[in-house]
Amino acid sequence: MKKIDVLVIGAGAAGLMCAIEAGKRGRSVVIVDHSAKPAEKIRISGGGRCNFTNLHASPENFISQNKRFCVSALKRYTQFDFIDLVNRHDIAWHEKTLGQLFCDESSFQIIDMLLDECDAANVELRLNTEISNIIRRDDAGFDVTTRTGAQWTCQSLVVACGGLSIPKIGATGFGYQIARQFGIDIVPTRAALVPLTFDPDMRADLGQLSGISVDAIVQCHKKQFREGLLFTHRGLSGPSILQISSYWDEGDAITVNLNPEEDAFDLLKSAKAESPKQAVHNVLSRILPNRLAQMITARHGLDRPIGETGDKALRLLATDVNQWSVMPQGSEGYRTAEVTLGGVDTNALSSKTMECRDVPGLYFIGEVVDVTGHLGGFNFQWAWSSGWSAGQVV
Repeated sequence: MKKIDVLVIGAGAAGLMCAIEAGKRGRSVVIVDHSAKPAEKIRISGGGRCNFTNLHASPENFISQNKRFCVSALKRYTQFDFIDLVNRHDIAWHEKTLGQLFCDESSFQIIDMLLDECDAANVELRLNTEISNIIRRDDAGFDVTTRTGAQWTCQSLVVACGGLSIPKIGATGFGYQIARQFGIDIVPTRAALVPLTFDPDMRADLGQLSGISVDAIVQCHKKQFREGLLFTHRGLSGPSILQISSYWDEGDAITVNLNPEEDAFDLLKSAKAESPKQAVHNVLSRILPNRLAQMITARHGLDRPIGETGDKALRLLATDVNQWSVMPQGSEGYRTAEVTLGGVDTNALSSKTMECRDVPGLYFIGEVVDVTGHLGGFNFQWAWSSGWSAGQVV
């Protein structure tokens, strides 16, 4: 059995950051991952260019049962600290929208940067390595065994194996399994930052809109986001929908303003006075894509000149533009979700070090913890910040 200081389970963003920081302190570190390649979520993120952080990252961009838990880590290792690291490796980047930062070239640049930092810190990376057994020693260390028989004994065990989102790149619930083994509570998990789906009747009704996108405000439970919305053959997607999905629960309706720049009723009233012979859907198509304008008008049975349409009918029509209430049936689930909401209960952890209060030497970092960021680079920032914080002490 090989004796080391730190064993990190999970070669993703958080695990690599933690290992780098621990290695820089002279600790002997091994990272294990059951996948054949490290950092698969980094690879696929941002359309292959990795939305690696956000200029505006702050605790307000995160969801957790303990909203203050993320404050310490985000303050100690900020988005600007990570940007400095990226700059030191001469990786060109740009801001897209809303503070979202992307590599100019490829997400592999971030992966290569992290692996180079691991090499410089003498971190050993073991891929295709699946953990079969973890035993806590009487001296507070851990004995860890793999399915192939490799064994380590370590002082610190860091769980950084993520959540359940996107199983096709290797996501599993192993981190939650480890937490339960040591008596740590799990906040119920569900898919987040995920497209929402309609029931069959609504899909039949709205399927013709697949591919249409609009700038929209989407609201649920007093939380709202203004970003792009995309109609799909299954339901709704786009940044605004992914954002609101983290606040939506099954049975909730969401409210959508399909054109926040225009008051649809004012437009319809003016057109009725100025162009009474114009078809209602043609008026509506001034502020909405034509197919969407036609569908909304048809649903209200207003296939006639606007001058022949009463104000009450126009007001109801306008409500479906500026305050469309829709009840999704569900979401596309972990298959396409960008993150997992919920996870290891933060009440069990130190917000400064990520160490388990009742199991000294055991740490949880990154997505496995009940801290979930908004869309736009925030979840990577949580990975960097929580991984860095644990790396200072493991």
